Amino acid sequence: MADKKYLIIDTEILPEVYEKVLEVKEILRTGRAKGITEAVQMTGISRSTFYKYKDFIFASSEGTKGQKVTITLLLSHAPGVLSNLLNKLAFWNVNILTINQDIPINNIANVSITFDISEAKTGIDDLMEGLRGIKGVVKVELIAME
Repeated sequence: MADKKYLIIDTEILPEVYEKVLEVKEILRTGRAKGITEAVQMTGISRSTFYKYKDFIFASSEGTKGQKVTITLLLSHAPGVLSNLLNKLAFWNVNILTINQDIPINNIANVSITFDISEAKTGIDDLMEGLRGIKGVVKVELIAME
């Protein structure tokens, strides 16, 4: 997973299926379909195609002043882990917008953080890799970028 890199690509050169996956995600997000089956039928792609790409394709909004990122993390239930993570984000000049933390189960807490990286001192690839290197961070996953 450490080899992940993120690119912004003009959809004009990509197969249409990628845009359809984004369309399904938007349909589900806005509640215009009851579930994945209905949403993929509305766009004309298969469920397997949606599942194949859904975790790897994100929309990037043009013309926005900031750049919002949402990540989920699994953190060890130990003193200072979340604090160290937040200090690292502050060091990179990342502006935190929201933090949601579930209670720890089996000594692991699920945390979701949305932040603005428009003024960040590093790119998203290095940021994700840096978070993975913090003691007590079990898993880091990019959920969305805008």
